[in-house]
Amino acid sequence: MKFFNVALLLILLSGCGSTKKIETLRPEPDDATPLIYDNESSFIDLPVTIKLKDIETQANKTLTGLIYEDNNIEDDDYTVKIWKTGNITLENQGGKIKTILPLKATVNYRYGLGRLLSDTREINLNGKITLSSGIKLTNWKLNTTTELKSLDWTESPSVTIAGRSIPITYLINPGIKLFRAKIEKSIDNTIDKSMDFKSNVLDALEKICTPSEMSADYESWLRIVPLELYSTDATLNKDVISMEMGLKCYIETLVGKKPDSKFDRTKIVLKPVAKMPDKITANIVAVSTFKDASKIMTKNFQGQEFGSGNKKVTVQNVNLWHKDGKMVIALDLLGSVTGTIYLAGFPQYNDTSKEIFFDQLDYAIDTKSKLVRAANWLASGYILKKIQETCRYSIKPNLEEGKQNMLKYMKNYSPMPGVFINGTMNDIQFKKMQLTNKAIIAFLSIDGKVDVKVDGLK
Repeated sequence: MKFFNVALLLILLSGCGSTKKIETLRPEPDDATPLIYDNESSFIDLPVTIKLKDIETQANKTLTGLIYEDNNIEDDDYTVKIWKTGNITLENQGGKIKTILPLKATVNYRYGLGRLLSDTREINLNGKITLSSGIKLTNWKLNTTTELKSLDWTESPSVTIAGRSIPITYLINPGIKLFRAKIEKSIDNTIDKSMDFKSNVLDALEKICTPSEMSADYESWLRIVPLELYSTDATLNKDVISMEMGLKCYIETLVGKKPDSKFDRTKIVLKPVAKMPDKITANIVAVSTFKDASKIMTKNFQGQEFGSGNKKVTVQNVNLWHKDGKMVIALDLLGSVTGTIYLAGFPQYNDTSKEIFFDQLDYAIDTKSKLVRAANWLASGYILKKIQETCRYSIKPNLEEGKQNMLKYMKNYSPMPGVFINGTMNDIQFKKMQLTNKAIIAFLSIDGKVDVKVDGLK
């Protein structure tokens, strides 16, 4: 037993004796500056369709009961009150909205010779008004310009004077025409209130622009930063109102803790345009800070040994920073050699494997000289090549999860009851890479199509 303990001690001591410690000069990073990168804006086309039936439903909710009242008899010898008595119906008539409004009117008509020799009769009328409305989109609202086309009574109104029944339609109808502008305005205001969708659009945008996690393992997040919102004129075709909306925005993927949302509803302005492209053109910027990339690469090195024969090292930790246009990769070693070695190279992107790797990777000058004195085997090209193979990290999971995350908003996504978003997206393509003092920035692009339907709005 004593022999075994002594032998074990000798083995441990010999192991300790073979371990060489190197002290290398650390290549200092460039002065840190704010993270600034050249981002390209994206464009998301959002064709919107609204069923006329939904506008009809909203109009009937908004316009109820008494819709017009004139109590001044002195100016025109009558007072009028008009009530809506049934549901408004809307239909397409030559590209305009035809509105049929059932109504009841109570008219107090003053007749006779002068105010001293006059009488007042109350007349109750039932009928319907037909109106025609042109449509357009203005300042977030679906606006109409309504004209009264006809007024039809279910029976001809009359009064009895001196024993005679006298039809007074000829008196009532001109009166209706006097306040027709107010009825037309009432219909316009009703549709205006029913179809003010600014808050709905902004609520939906706010949800979409809230950063969402793409990968828990990589701590990656998707963030959409809206810049401008566009819209074409609204058109009526069959029973559907159509318009094109488009969102100009930045699309970013960021690594690390959840980023703050950059959505500000007070700065979103709806701009009218004549036409828009019919597809999404998304330029995505993938931001991988050196700190977060270091954490991912440290995971890559876990459980791996580098060396030859009984001379081996393991990498305990990885750190990255920028210097003179290159990436410096600091590897903390434990094993036959302990200490920190420094590698330098240029970040590149492999479009096939979707990996960021480091080209022309070599030991920093001071590191190499120390290694030559301390451990020639570690300075060999073979060891460097093996280490270089591990100095990479894939963003393929990020890209795929990012795409799947976007597709969540394109598979019958409903940001609010009665509103549905559907669409398709193609594969994400790499464009270029940019190195800053704080991060590696990959620029990507993707295209596809999206459409928004309003059906069953409550």
